[in-house]
Amino acid sequence: MIIVYLLLQFKKSKKEMTTIDNFNFEGKKALIRVDFNVPLDEDFNVTDVTRIESAKPTILKILEDGGSCILMSHLGRPKGVSPEFSLSHIVETVSEIIGVQVKFVNDCIGESVEEAVSTLEMGEILLLENLRFYDEEKKGDKDFAEKLSKFGDIYVNDAFGTAHRAHASTAIIAQFFEDNKCFGYLLAKEIESINKVLNNSEKPVTAILGGAKVSSKIGVIENIIEKVDHIIVGGGMTFTFIKALGGTIGNSLVEDDKLALALEILELAKAKNTQIHLPVDAIIADDFNNDANTQVVDTNAIPQGWMGLDCGPKTSVNFAEVIANSKTILWNGPLGVFEMENFAKGTIELGNAIADATSKCAFSLVGGGDSVAAVKQFGFADKVSYVSTGGGAMLEMLEGKQLPGIEAILN
Repeated sequence: MIIVYLLLQFKKSKKEMTTIDNFNFEGKKALIRVDFNVPLDEDFNVTDVTRIESAKPTILKILEDGGSCILMSHLGRPKGVSPEFSLSHIVETVSEIIGVQVKFVNDCIGESVEEAVSTLEMGEILLLENLRFYDEEKKGDKDFAEKLSKFGDIYVNDAFGTAHRAHASTAIIAQFFEDNKCFGYLLAKEIESINKVLNNSEKPVTAILGGAKVSSKIGVIENIIEKVDHIIVGGGMTFTFIKALGGTIGNSLVEDDKLALALEILELAKAKNTQIHLPVDAIIADDFNNDANTQVVDTNAIPQGWMGLDCGPKTSVNFAEVIANSKTILWNGPLGVFEMENFAKGTIELGNAIADATSKCAFSLVGGGDSVAAVKQFGFADKVSYVSTGGGAMLEMLEGKQLPGIEAILN
C-alpha cells in the first residue's frame, strides 16, 4: 500500500520525507498547491474555513523564513471561466485568517500573472485565479504545468484533498522542480496520521465504517481487515449485511447485488480474526423525513413499509464498549441520517464515545465528508486526535492506492 511504499522509498534513499522544514525559504518564492475548495453561500461568503486554516502553518513558516508565497487552488467544478467560481471571493477571508493582506491576480498563467509574480516582494502572498478555469488542469497537461512552474523557486504540495488526482498542479508540475519540491505541513500530517492508524498503531485498533453502500467501502475493508481488530459497520450499508444474514429489513436501503459480497466479508473477517460489529437495533421510520413516525426494533425484524434511519440504543451501548477498549480509532462514515435531528443520536453517541476514548490517550482519526461534517456539527472536532481534510484522498489511501500528488514529490 502507499504508506508502506513511502516508507520503503525513504529507507532506500536514506532520507526522511521531504517537508518544508528541509528548506530555508529566505529570498525564495514558494509555489504552493493549497486546497481552498471551500463552501460559499449565495453571497459568496466562506461558510467553512477549515481548509484555509489548515494551510496557515505552511504559509506562515515560509513568510517567517523571509520568503513569499504564490498560492494555487481550484474552486468548485467550473466549465470554463465562471465568475461564481472565482477565487477572488475568498481573498479577504484568506487575508484575515493568515494575518497578511493577500494579493490576487485574475488568471493563473499568462502575462498578468508573470507581472504580479515579478513584483511580489518577500513576505507577501499572491493568490492565483481558479486553476480549473483551464481544462488543462484536470487533464494533467504538461505544458500547462510547466507554465505554472515558472512562478516559483520551490514547489510545495499542501493539498491533500486533491492528492489523489493526477492534475497538472498536483502531479505533473513537480517534475520541473527536481530537488526543490516538498510536502507542506498539512499533507505531511495527513500521511503521518493514516500511517499511524494502519502501520504504526497501538492495539486494539477499531475502524468505524458508515455510509450508504458496501460497494463504496469494499476496497477499504479488504485493505484494512488484517490491520484492525474490530470493524464497526453503520449507516445504510448495515442493511445489506443484515439481509444477507437472513434478516427482514423492510424498506431500508440495501444493495441486493452485494449480498454475497457481504457474506464474503464476514467470512474473511472470521478467517483474519477480526471482529465485525453490526447494529443490533435500529430507529426506524415510516417515511424519509424528520417528522415521520418512529419506533425502535431489532435490525433483523424491520416491518414492511418502514426503514432504518439510525442505530438504536442497544447498538450505541455495544459500540461504545468496543471503542472504550480501543487504543487506535478510525472513523469514516456516520451511523445514521444525522442531518435530521431525530436520526442523529447514534452518530452523536458514537462521537461521544470516541471523544472519551481520545481523552484517555487513544489516537482517533476522522475522515470522509459526512464524518467530518458530523464532528463539526456536533462539536467533536477538537475532541479527536485528527480530522482529515480529504475525503476521496483518504479513502484511496485506506484502500492502499498510490496517490499521484504524493508520488510526484517522492519521484
